[in-house]
Amino acid sequence: MSTQPSAGPGSAAPQSASLTIRRRINATAAKVYAAWTQPAQLMRWMQPLDNVCIHAEADVRVGGRFRVIMRGPQGEEHDVSGTYLEVVPERKLVFTWAWRSTPEHESLVTVTLHADGVATDLMLKHERFFDEAARDSHNEGWTSAIDQLVALFD
Repeated sequence: MSTQPSAGPGSAAPQSASLTIRRRINATAAKVYAAWTQPAQLMRWMQPLDNVCIHAEADVRVGGRFRVIMRGPQGEEHDVSGTYLEVVPERKLVFTWAWRSTPEHESLVTVTLHADGVATDLMLKHERFFDEAARDSHNEGWTSAIDQLVALFD
């Protein structure tokens, strides 16, 4: 289970920082996919670092959009949205990712699911970060959120 940030060749250049997280989840690929694509399910685990998900929407089709709003412990709101670029039910989602506060810093997320009996191997790759600080912050947030996703099925 890797959660270490990784950077590709030329990592000093903007837009090149990336991270990869892998987890084994005790649920079928269909259930894990639903957790990523059904707003009521997203709200159950997309709550990183003591944030609470207060809104989720997902139009899961190529060209469709998603939006998630989380409220932090001090009451601040974190609003992220993006567009689905690739949708392969129960196998793969590729979508853009941009915070409302910094829409010019759009990045790219790829979630791959590999069914293995009654379990699923998940790989999340988030790339095209503006800088390494943004990558490191997202690594912390994604690790926390995906830990909660895993816990849903344990």
